[in-house]
Amino acid sequence: MDLSKILSISGKPGLFKMIGESKNGLVVESLTDGKKIPAFAHERISSLKEISIYTESDDIALWKVLKKLNEVQEGKPVESSKKASSAVLTALFEQVVPDYDKDSVYMSDIKKVFSWYNQLLEKDMLDFSEQEAEEKELEEKEAKDEEKSEAKDDEKEENEK
Repeated sequence: MDLSKILSISGKPGLFKMIGESKNGLVVESLTDGKKIPAFAHERISSLKEISIYTESDDIALWKVLKKLNEVQEGKPVESSKKASSAVLTALFEQVVPDYDKDSVYMSDIKKVFSWYNQLLEKDMLDFSEQEAEEKELEEKEAKDEEKSEAKDDEKEENEK
């Protein structure tokens, strides 16, 4: 699942898939009903790849939250946020992200995450292999950079002696 192509547009319900560009915006397809509409540059458009959830320590990428939610729900949809009480939704979100920032993450945000999860699950778009591969490559690169840095520090210490 390439989250950079899945968009949320402020003021429009649901998620959208970017299918092209026009001279003054994007052409998107609704995941809900499949209609193709223009999304203009003045609209607040967010890629799901850019979205993260505030936690007490560090922000967590949305794809990690969706992956964990998928594990907790065992691949089943979340009960409709219109039917479930706030307490039930909050408890489920705490299972998924135990240290989320309760002051910064509002109930509307939690409902939106669950709604997005249900939409992506319905369209069979919850494949996290791309994101996991990207993260693994990044970790390996950071480890190599750290090793190079340590080697340079050791070399400097030996030269100073």
